Amino acid sequence: MEKKNYPAIYRIMHWMIAICMTLLFITIFLRLGWMNKGDMATIIETSAKTNHPTFTSGEATAIARSIRYPMWIWHIYIGYVLVGLFSIRFMLPFFRQMKFQNPLKNGLSTKQRFQYWIYLVFYACVTTSLVTGLFLEFGPESLEHMMEDIHVLSIYYLLAYIILHIGGVLIAELTNDQGLVSRIISGGKKEGENIT
Repeated sequence: MEKKNYPAIYRIMHWMIAICMTLLFITIFLRLGWMNKGDMATIIETSAKTNHPTFTSGEATAIARSIRYPMWIWHIYIGYVLVGLFSIRFMLPFFRQMKFQNPLKNGLSTKQRFQYWIYLVFYACVTTSLVTGLFLEFGPESLEHMMEDIHVLSIYYLLAYIILHIGGVLIAELTNDQGLVSRIISGGKKEGENIT
């Protein structure tokens, strides 16, 4: 099996998208976990009532929201960067760079067909998340609840994709595609070799 080399544009896009997706996942994880406003409000209220018996849960929730706000702004900004990266990613095939692989193409192995379908589903899910995120920021309030419900589902496909992707890379590295990780970092270019 011929080992694939990765041009610089592919590697840059791959790692920039990976970094953005990781940072978005961290903000989601923090919002649902350690920085959950309900849990934070309870901690704040319990602590504050020691010195201020009239302190209310509403005041605690407001403080919890204000603590989480900067983190959530980062989520939004990273989302904007990802919108830009995905826009570039979708334009690159028109410049004969990073073409999309067709899972219906003849002659593909079962593994290749599976990989190509996973990528297409991933791109569709990320696009849906980005569009719904933009609707939440700029769309009409009448659609906000529906868009938020769809957008929240991002955590499930993102986690599933990360597990599939890392699992696939590990399997490739341990079986017939040794050096995959180093090629996606360095490009796989050997001394004096030209990669087109």
